[in-house]
Amino acid sequence: MVFFGEYQLSFTSPGRLVLPKRIRELLKGNTFILTKGFDLCLAGYDKEDWENRAKELFKSSLLSKENLDKQRLLFSSIVYLEIDDQGRFVIPKNLLTYAGLKKDVVILGVGDHFEIWDQESWKKYSKDKMNL
Repeated sequence: MVFFGEYQLSFTSPGRLVLPKRIRELLKGNTFILTKGFDLCLAGYDKEDWENRAKELFKSSLLSKENLDKQRLLFSSIVYLEIDDQGRFVIPKNLLTYAGLKKDVVILGVGDHFEIWDQESWKKYSKDKMNL
């Protein structure tokens, strides 16, 4: 499974988006994981793939403050979201706020996961990275 592409979308109602078909087709079932990503975006994962990755994360020592900090930040923001028959899902308010999502968003395929960005934030980020 490889998530790819860039999709421009708008919310259909407060917090509700339609997941692009090419992204949905890569998910096993109608449930996926959404969590805080890096650079103020949201990261989405196939449920089964995420649960396999989580098992690996549990192998790290909780006696290390760095590992514990990472696990707190990562696991505290995870939500399991269901996609309805029309491909719609609702992003919880805390994640909308974290990523600064308002009206227009971009969903990106990033290989092993997909990301949801505020459209303006994505434009700025991609422009900055293209000028390296």
